[in-house]
Amino acid sequence: MNNSIQVSCSKKNLKTIRDFVTQYLSQYDLSEIVLNQIVLAVDEISANLIIHANQENADKFMELAIERKNGQLLFEISDNGVSFQRSNYKEPDIEEYIRIGKKGGVGIAIVNRIMDKVEFTTLNGRNICRLYKTVF
Repeated sequence: MNNSIQVSCSKKNLKTIRDFVTQYLSQYDLSEIVLNQIVLAVDEISANLIIHANQENADKFMELAIERKNGQLLFEISDNGVSFQRSNYKEPDIEEYIRIGKKGGVGIAIVNRIMDKVEFTTLNGRNICRLYKTVF
Protein backbone atom coordinates (compact mmCIF):
# COMPACT_ATOMS: atom_id res chain seq x y z
CA MET A 1 0.00 0.00 0.00
CA ASN A 2 1.27 3.45 -0.89
CA ASN A 3 2.10 5.46 2.22
CA SER A 4 2.52 8.94 0.73
CA ILE A 5 0.61 11.48 -1.30
CA GLN A 6 1.42 14.85 -2.86
CA VAL A 7 -1.33 17.40 -3.51
CA SER A 8 -1.52 21.00 -4.66
CA CYS A 9 -2.31 23.59 -2.00
CA SER A 10 -5.99 23.91 -2.82
CA LYS A 11 -8.77 23.38 -0.26
CA LYS A 12 -10.47 21.01 -2.71
CA ASN A 13 -7.66 18.54 -1.96
CA LEU A 14 -8.58 18.24 1.74
CA LYS A 15 -11.10 15.51 0.84
CA THR A 16 -8.35 13.66 -1.06
CA ILE A 17 -6.14 13.84 2.04
CA ARG A 18 -8.92 12.65 4.37
CA ASP A 19 -9.74 9.76 2.02
CA PHE A 20 -6.06 8.80 1.75
CA VAL A 21 -5.59 8.74 5.54
CA THR A 22 -8.83 6.78 6.03
CA GLN A 23 -7.84 4.22 3.40
CA TYR A 24 -4.32 3.84 4.83
CA LEU A 25 -5.64 3.38 8.37
CA SER A 26 -8.22 0.79 7.26
CA GLN A 27 -5.52 -1.89 7.45
CA TYR A 28 -5.40 -1.45 11.23
CA ASP A 29 -8.02 -2.43 13.77
CA LEU A 30 -8.79 1.08 15.04
CA SER A 31 -12.02 2.13 16.67
CA GLU A 32 -14.16 4.50 14.63
CA ILE A 33 -13.54 7.23 17.22
CA VAL A 34 -9.73 6.93 17.04
CA LEU A 35 -9.83 6.75 13.25
CA ASN A 36 -11.97 9.89 13.00
CA GLN A 37 -9.79 11.75 15.52
CA ILE A 38 -6.64 10.99 13.53
CA VAL A 39 -8.28 12.00 10.25
CA LEU A 40 -9.43 15.25 11.90
CA ALA A 41 -5.91 16.03 13.20
CA VAL A 42 -4.27 15.44 9.81
CA ASP A 43 -7.04 17.46 8.12
CA GLU A 44 -6.53 20.40 10.52
CA ILE A 45 -2.78 20.57 9.89
CA SER A 46 -3.27 20.15 6.14
CA ALA A 47 -5.89 22.92 6.06
CA ASN A 48 -3.57 25.24 7.99
CA LEU A 49 -0.75 24.58 5.53
CA ILE A 50 -2.98 25.10 2.51
CA ILE A 51 -4.72 28.23 3.81
CA HIS A 52 -2.16 29.98 6.01
CA ALA A 53 1.26 28.77 4.89
CA ASN A 54 0.55 28.64 1.14
CA GLN A 55 -2.36 31.08 0.71
CA GLU A 56 -4.34 28.43 -1.22
CA ASN A 57 -1.88 28.67 -4.11
CA ALA A 58 -2.57 25.60 -6.28
CA ASP A 59 0.87 26.06 -7.89
CA LYS A 60 2.42 25.01 -4.55
CA PHE A 61 2.44 21.47 -3.21
CA MET A 62 2.39 19.68 0.11
CA GLU A 63 3.21 16.09 0.91
CA LEU A 64 1.88 13.63 3.46
CA ALA A 65 3.66 10.41 4.39
CA ILE A 66 2.44 7.86 6.92
CA GLU A 67 4.45 5.14 8.56
CA ARG A 68 4.18 2.72 11.42
CA LYS A 69 7.18 3.08 13.68
CA ASN A 70 7.89 1.72 17.18
CA GLY A 71 4.24 1.01 17.99
CA GLN A 72 3.15 4.42 16.74
CA LEU A 73 1.72 5.91 13.61
CA LEU A 74 3.77 8.81 12.29
CA PHE A 75 2.19 11.35 9.96
CA GLU A 76 4.73 13.65 8.29
CA ILE A 77 3.25 16.63 6.47
CA SER A 78 5.63 18.94 4.62
CA ASP A 79 5.58 21.99 2.40
CA ASN A 80 7.63 25.01 1.30
CA GLY A 81 5.21 27.65 2.58
CA VAL A 82 5.49 30.11 5.46
CA SER A 83 6.65 28.18 8.52
CA PHE A 84 4.51 27.88 11.65
CA GLN A 85 6.18 29.67 14.57
CA ARG A 86 5.26 27.56 17.58
CA SER A 87 7.01 30.06 19.86
CA ASN A 88 4.35 32.63 18.86
CA TYR A 89 1.48 30.22 19.49
CA LYS A 90 -0.77 30.75 22.49
CA GLU A 91 -3.22 27.98 23.38
CA PRO A 92 -6.76 29.38 23.08
CA ASP A 93 -9.40 29.07 25.78
CA ILE A 94 -11.69 26.76 23.85
CA GLU A 95 -14.53 27.06 26.36
CA GLU A 96 -14.40 30.85 26.03
CA TYR A 97 -14.40 30.59 22.22
CA ILE A 98 -17.52 28.41 22.43
CA ARG A 99 -19.18 30.80 24.90
CA ILE A 100 -18.68 33.83 22.64
CA GLY A 101 -19.31 31.89 19.41
CA LYS A 102 -15.88 32.52 17.94
CA LYS A 103 -15.17 30.42 14.88
CA GLY A 104 -11.69 29.22 14.02
CA GLY A 105 -8.42 29.44 15.88
CA VAL A 106 -8.66 26.11 17.71
CA GLY A 107 -7.18 23.70 15.14
CA ILE A 108 -3.73 23.35 16.70
CA ALA A 109 -5.27 23.00 20.17
CA ILE A 110 -7.46 20.15 18.90
CA VAL A 111 -4.50 18.47 17.20
CA ASN A 112 -2.46 18.76 20.42
CA ARG A 113 -5.27 17.00 22.33
CA ILE A 114 -5.75 14.21 19.78
CA MET A 115 -2.16 13.31 19.00
CA ASP A 116 0.46 12.07 21.46
CA LYS A 117 3.19 14.33 20.11
CA VAL A 118 3.26 17.19 17.60
CA GLU A 119 6.53 18.57 16.16
CA PHE A 120 7.16 21.47 13.80
CA THR A 121 10.58 21.85 12.17
CA THR A 122 12.11 23.62 9.21
CA LEU A 123 15.03 22.08 7.36
CA ASN A 124 16.61 23.55 4.22
CA GLY A 125 13.54 25.71 3.57
CA ARG A 126 11.16 22.76 3.95
CA ASN A 127 8.58 22.89 6.76
CA ILE A 128 7.77 19.57 8.38
CA CYS A 129 4.99 18.76 10.83
CA ARG A 130 5.18 15.35 12.49
CA LEU A 131 2.17 13.91 14.27
CA TYR A 132 2.60 10.84 16.46
CA LYS A 133 -0.19 8.58 17.70
CA THR A 134 0.29 5.38 19.70
CA VAL A 135 -2.39 2.91 18.66
CA PHE A 136 -0.62 -0.46 18.96
